[in-house]
This record gives sequence, C-alpha cells and structure tokens, in this order.
Amino acid sequence: MMKIYGSPKSSAGRCFWTLEECGVKYEVGKIDFRQREHKSPEFLKLNPNGKIPVLEDGDFKIWESMAINSYLAHSHLPELLGSDIKSKSLVNQWSFWALAELQDPIIQIFIQLIFVPEEKRNYDLVKKMQDKLPVLFQVLDSSLEGKDFLVGGQFSLADLNVLSVVEITKEIKFDYSKYSNILNWEKQISGRDAYKRYKHIQAES
Repeated sequence: MMKIYGSPKSSAGRCFWTLEECGVKYEVGKIDFRQREHKSPEFLKLNPNGKIPVLEDGDFKIWESMAINSYLAHSHLPELLGSDIKSKSLVNQWSFWALAELQDPIIQIFIQLIFVPEEKRNYDLVKKMQDKLPVLFQVLDSSLEGKDFLVGGQFSLADLNVLSVVEITKEIKFDYSKYSNILNWEKQISGRDAYKRYKHIQAES
C-alpha cells in the first residue's frame, strides 16, 4: 500500500487530493515536527531535504508535491495528464506556472503574516508580493474565459495543481471575488467527489 507523509493542510494536500482522484488505497505516515522527526536520519532517507510531502510506493520513493502528482497520474489515472502531446504540455505549463509564479508570492505573504511575529514582519515585502497577485489572477481568469477547465475541456492535473495554490490565498485574506471565471471554475471543480473527500480529510486532520 502507498504511504504519504505530510499533512493535508500543507502542500501535501494536493497529493491527498490526487490520491483520492486516482482511487488508490493509501496510508498516512505521521511526522512529528515538534520532535523534528522530519530531520531524523530515518526520514532523511526518504527525503534528504527533510521536507514533506514524500510518497512511498513499495521500494519507490518520490518527493516534491507536483512530481508526486505526476507519478500518481501516470501510474493510475493517465487522463489527468492530457490526451495528446499538446494538452500534456499545457498541463505541465500550468502546473509549473502555479508553482513558480503564483505560489511564491502567496507563500511569502503567508510566512510574514502567520509565522513572523508582528513586530518583526516585513510589510514592504508583503505589499510587494500583494501587488503581484492581481496580475497573476488576471492571467488565470483570462485563460478561463468561456472554459470549464484549463486544458482540453476536461479536468486535469492543471486544474488540480493550480486550484491547490489558489486556495492558499484564503489563508492570507486575498479577495478574488471579482474574478468571475476563476469563481465559476472553482465551483465546478469543488463539486467533484474526490475533492469533497479530500476536503473532509483536510478538515479532520
């Protein structure tokens, strides 16, 4: 049975969602961060970076959440990857965009507002990162014009990976209610059974 290390409330959440989409059985490997188990020799054998998520599939081990999702899709639900070379490339494009462009400013804001004590926060950095978000959300909103999904008219890892990043903005109180195409897309995806199961797991964790 597969084992996923990480919390569904972290970046590992997108992996829990993909596992639910794929319908495979899995168990959750518990990591006590307060005891620094993620830096233990045992865990460093799974991921030398000492970070989650990590997926174990028999003797095979893989880390980085979007790489894990790609592996799961290739192994169990290849339609998530696109139907031809062009759609597969666009799935990769949006997944890379979500990680390289969208997630970085969101996480920088999140760290400052959630983890850094108020008296030590870099509000100049927060403002700089906040100013990036409307431009990025406009890119996504425009790309969803007249579409239910990002690639090929069907749900794919592009939608899963991008939405998993978009949802982090709720933690930093970024209001994206004016982006109607994003809202419609989010509503469409949130009706999926696998998404609902993932959200239940997230709420229970």
